[in-house]
Amino acid sequence: MTHIHYDYNLVVGSIVVALLSCYLAVSLEQMLFRGTRPRYENVILLFSGAILGAAIWCMHFVGMMASHLPSNHSFDTSLTLTSYFIAFVASTFAVWLTTRPTLPFPRLILGSVLMGLGISGMHYTGMLSLAVQGYEQRYEPLIVICSILVAICGSGLAFWLTFKNKYSSKRNIMNAFVAVMLTFSIVAMHYIGMAAVDFVPLNSMDVLVAAQINHNLLLFIVLFVTSLLLMAAFSVAVLEQRLEHRSLQLMRANRELANQAVQDNLTRLPNRLFLAEYAHFLFTEHRLRQDKIAFIYIDIDRFKAVNDVFGHHVGDQLLIQIATRIHRLIDDQAKLLRIGGDEFLIVLESASNDSATAMSEKILELMQESFLIAGKEINISGSIGIAMYPEHGANLQDLLINADTAMLSSKYQGRNTYSFFNYTADQFEEKSQTKLINDLYKAVEEQQFILFYQPKFNAADREICGVEALIRWNHPTLGMLTPNKFINGAEKTGLIIAMGYWALEEACKQIQHWEKLNMPLYPIAVNLSAIQFEHKHLFSTLESLFARYEINPSNLIIEITESTAMHHIDASIVTFEHLRQMGIKVAIDDFGTGHSSFLYLKELPVDELKIDREFIRNLSVGSKEEIILESIIHLAIRLGLTVTAEGVETEQQAEILKRLGCQQLQGYLLGMPMPVAQLEESMKMKVE
Repeated sequence: MTHIHYDYNLVVGSIVVALLSCYLAVSLEQMLFRGTRPRYENVILLFSGAILGAAIWCMHFVGMMASHLPSNHSFDTSLTLTSYFIAFVASTFAVWLTTRPTLPFPRLILGSVLMGLGISGMHYTGMLSLAVQGYEQRYEPLIVICSILVAICGSGLAFWLTFKNKYSSKRNIMNAFVAVMLTFSIVAMHYIGMAAVDFVPLNSMDVLVAAQINHNLLLFIVLFVTSLLLMAAFSVAVLEQRLEHRSLQLMRANRELANQAVQDNLTRLPNRLFLAEYAHFLFTEHRLRQDKIAFIYIDIDRFKAVNDVFGHHVGDQLLIQIATRIHRLIDDQAKLLRIGGDEFLIVLESASNDSATAMSEKILELMQESFLIAGKEINISGSIGIAMYPEHGANLQDLLINADTAMLSSKYQGRNTYSFFNYTADQFEEKSQTKLINDLYKAVEEQQFILFYQPKFNAADREICGVEALIRWNHPTLGMLTPNKFINGAEKTGLIIAMGYWALEEACKQIQHWEKLNMPLYPIAVNLSAIQFEHKHLFSTLESLFARYEINPSNLIIEITESTAMHHIDASIVTFEHLRQMGIKVAIDDFGTGHSSFLYLKELPVDELKIDREFIRNLSVGSKEEIILESIIHLAIRLGLTVTAEGVETEQQAEILKRLGCQQLQGYLLGMPMPVAQLEESMKMKVE
């Protein structure tokens, strides 16, 4: 038995060869594959595998030359070439694996096994090609298995480190570290494999037969390992194909989900989300071509009735059939979308008023044809509004609003027709009101309101006898707004309740301040809207305000319009009585313009009657207004009410009212609405 001894200079040389070849392997992605055209990748992959395989193969034979083998040894050419082929396959796989974008765990395991078996197969095939005259090779099985496991584990660790630091900023350092790990695997496997072999002299025929059997066994092992290597490569290829198939399925699923996000579930038409992206593209293109774009807004008339009578399932089928019919009319220059329950939109590219008109007429004709759904014949019509870009709006929101406005105009005209958007004073006012209402929410939250005060005067001596609190909105951009600009919007949204309670609290604060200063500017009259007058928390709120500010309730007057008081006369009487029981005075505002009834006037428990300014405007000596006012004033005084005339603007009006017996006057002639500081200043000047 002959043991192998080594020339350590050549051993170091083999390690250096292995280190250089491994560093080349882990650097190939950065050196060759980044920025390479895809059609050249396979060629470069094979070329790189051939170079790396030759380097590892050379390391093996340098390591063989470093060993002191018995004399008269030779190498079998076919097996030597086979060992290189195995090294080439393993190296090509290693380069391919390091150039993949990801490394799933199953691929890491198979790759480690394949690379480890490739290195081991190359080594033992190379050893099998070695023929020493008079000696046979015998292997220690445990050491052989150990060498293979070292190759597998080392390869796996090298691959894992490569991908873990694939995008590290210190790429060269990590490449060197990985190369050292892979070199350790190859060198350790080689020299452990060399330690597993012994050269035994052949002394007899039995020994020769045994050697031949051993040689055949080793050949079988090598062929088995090579087959296992090829099977592992085939398994990796199959796994990779399955992964690519699953990736393709995932991409299709993601694409389908993305389509569903911009697609209506019922009609399969694009929805509003798609419209936003599509409109952005169209507007960008418009800057280059300067073409008009038509937005045709379609609403189905009486669609709710169809749902109510026939059921929602019939309504859904109706929407599908309508979408199908309309879709037949459009071409590549148009897009049909569903943007609401029974609302569709057609976007016509490179459109004109004539083409939009023609399209609308065709749509109306199609919709007038009967629909047969679930054995029921359904007849409907449509209303269409048209807005043109950029004539009727510079952005998608304005265009949709204006197209919807035009559609509503078609409904007002009797339905089953189309209308182009047209700017009118009413539409402009409605748009302004919409913006104001939107701002009103923030105004209530931030309390952007202030109270102005308009004094009331005794008709006899023109002395101040009280004030009326008038709310103003200090808008951040529009400035000071009077109530006629926003009160209607506040009543529509219910914000009038919060605004009314705020005005009441501010008035109570002001009364408290004036009571402490003993300034004769009260009582303060506060107007209540019909909504707040009927609000369930009115009395509890007033009680809490009186308790908090400790004011005399008689210094507060609640003004209710005549129309509000007469709306629910019985409930109004109860409310008035409750207010007066709390010590609050009650006044009827705008008397003479609503549902005036002297019969009810005698029943209402009120303290003051304010005559509307319409009776004062054209008041002159001997006029009909004078005759009417004389009757109202005398009757109110006989009923024990204080009479106040609003809107007094001339001395003639003031003199006539004084002569007729009116007790209080209010108007621009005597005092305009003003902030509290200005009112107090004017009062001090008058006293001085």
